[in-house]
Amino acid sequence: MTLRLMIVFCVFLVALPAFAGENGTADTTGQVRIVVPLRDIARGETITASDLGYQNAPESLARMGAVTAIADLDGMQARRSLRAGAPLRESDVRKPVLVAKGSTVTMVFQAPGITLTGMGRAMGEGGLGDVVVVLNPSSYRQISATVTGPGTVRAEGLMANVPMANAAMTNVPMANAAMTNAARAPRMAAAANRFSN
Repeated sequence: MTLRLMIVFCVFLVALPAFAGENGTADTTGQVRIVVPLRDIARGETITASDLGYQNAPESLARMGAVTAIADLDGMQARRSLRAGAPLRESDVRKPVLVAKGSTVTMVFQAPGITLTGMGRAMGEGGLGDVVVVLNPSSYRQISATVTGPGTVRAEGLMANVPMANAAMTNVPMANAAMTNAARAPRMAAAANRFSN
């Protein structure tokens, strides 16, 4: 009976690394699976799951921030050149840059019943969901805006505080059927004035 128990225990120990999950669980020798590049990856290159693999390493590397799941890096962009086989940390990657520093961006501000758009200059770079500072080239005011797509940002803050160069109003539905274009025109002109100054 004891021999059978020992055999089962040995088989379990041998099979344990094969059942280790995608999240880099430690084995019995103080090792952990970490994510490493399978090839050299250039700075700015987008990383795919096929570029990555697992390697056993001391647990101390995982405690120091080494990435243990490929899914955490898939679709990210390399901040620096990455060597094949070197441990990866979250600080080595970033979201793909959709707005580059110094580029011209389209700013969009939406409020109920009104959409204003204008052009600005990005003062920093950012990926999807990042907040960047945008400069209005005509008034030299700076605003915070969230990156929503390539070259496009959503302006933050109150409508009166959002400076936009060349503001254009689009998608303005009739809030009240009795309101005529003549009655709406002065209010729309006043709102456009606030954004362009």
